[in-house]
Amino acid sequence: MATAGKVIKCKAAVAWEPNKPVVIEEIEVAPPQANEVRIKIVATSVCHTDLYHLFESMHKDGFPTVLGHEGAGIVESVGPGVTEFQPGDKVIPLFLSQCKECHLCKNPRTNQCEVAWTRINQAIMAGVESRFTCKGKRVLQFMGTSTFSEYTVINQMAVAKIDPAAPLDKVCLLGCGICTGYGAAVNTAKVEPGSTCAVFGLGAVGLAAVMGCKAAGAKRIIAVDVNPDKFEKAKVFGATDFVNPKDHDKPIHEVLTKMTNGGVDYSLECVGNVQVMRSALESSAQGWGVSVIVGWTDLHDIVIRPAHLISGRTWKGSMFGGFKSKDGVSKMVKDYLDKKLKVDEFISQNMTLDQANDAIELMKNCKCIRAVMSVSPP
Repeated sequence: MATAGKVIKCKAAVAWEPNKPVVIEEIEVAPPQANEVRIKIVATSVCHTDLYHLFESMHKDGFPTVLGHEGAGIVESVGPGVTEFQPGDKVIPLFLSQCKECHLCKNPRTNQCEVAWTRINQAIMAGVESRFTCKGKRVLQFMGTSTFSEYTVINQMAVAKIDPAAPLDKVCLLGCGICTGYGAAVNTAKVEPGSTCAVFGLGAVGLAAVMGCKAAGAKRIIAVDVNPDKFEKAKVFGATDFVNPKDHDKPIHEVLTKMTNGGVDYSLECVGNVQVMRSALESSAQGWGVSVIVGWTDLHDIVIRPAHLISGRTWKGSMFGGFKSKDGVSKMVKDYLDKKLKVDEFISQNMTLDQANDAIELMKNCKCIRAVMSVSPP
């Protein structure tokens, strides 16, 4: 392409400081260096983790940054040493690398990658490297991806090549939320046919967890949320029962334990709240229940009692649904194209990058499941 090897000036939504609106700016995106890919982002959506960084963790060293880690686009150019990708490929950026060479990538029991957290500074939720500048200042790349920009540069270890038939304004959602929830049920909890499950939190991740429980053959799927407006949507993905903790005068784990005659087989916490994590654990059956932490937070400790686990429960965590990122995303896109996976049903609004603050407000006020923003023409 004519832009290969050159600095690209383009539009991006820059978060200059925490707890403030993002600003649509012209940024400079440097050419890809060795083993890097420059991508034209076609579509992206807002995930709660973007809001977590902007409004909750607010690490002073994590700004200025370009948010966004749930997107899809087309390869514009590649740096030296890149053989897996070429200009024109449809791709999904990944916040979790898969180098395929380290001992973790070669271990089927984990989706972690030894290289992943050398690329990302977890404290500030940004890539160690950045190819962005704006007004003469270096701008961080949130989670190493930064999909709230018309162009971004990412290491090839953190890019998934996808089927060229995939609609980018739909499959962008597979970059985080859907894979995270669906995989937590299927890969991490390993939900069994005929089982009873409870999913706490009915955002996109929770709804995807409901979908995963159904795909795994669960007989009863209890959707738990304080917003009853979400229950109809949960039914679309396979929920069979609905519980609003506000409707009860006793703790939610007691309600669920009574409903299920002793607790659910599997519970999944998709909120990122430590009190809810404990409730989810206590809602699982004492002798064999499995509870999975899916929601992200790193601000508080969880307080439990040893008896919660000594009685026979298993407590697990799940990042990106346990999917090895490059392989898992490519397969999930194929499953979507083969009509084995719902994706379109998660999209509640279609917007543009210029409306980034509106999309953020919708997510902040729980007025959307996923707002997809068009960023560049395909």
